[in-house]
Amino acid sequence: MLAMTKDKTKENILRSSGAIPQRCMACGKCSASCPGHFDMDIPPHKVVNYINNNRTAEVLASKTLWACMGCFACAERCPRGVEPVNLIEAARAVVLRKQDSARLKQDDIPGIVDADDDVPQQLLVASLRKRG
Repeated sequence: MLAMTKDKTKENILRSSGAIPQRCMACGKCSASCPGHFDMDIPPHKVVNYINNNRTAEVLASKTLWACMGCFACAERCPRGVEPVNLIEAARAVVLRKQDSARLKQDDIPGIVDADDDVPQQLLVASLRKRG
């Protein structure tokens, strides 16, 4: 896969997250309400700042992406509606795509996923989307 420039990476994160980091006023309410912030090297309000200031490489290399629980506590507390969780999840997806981990090969689908089994439709659709 070709390496993305900083601008392309930021654009990709913003497009897929739907967030508008320019709204952030750095109040820190998102970080204060985050149950996983003790395990993060970059708290949610700084993730927003880093992405806004084109410091995406630091965000992509941080352990914050994996410490985020996706609980949306930050989004609930944000007075400006920035939704840092969406930025974190979009950045996580960029990392996974770079590692090609988002691709699911047909042989990787467990044997229990069978046409005769009662598999939730959501599981089947998600696996098909990941397979490409």
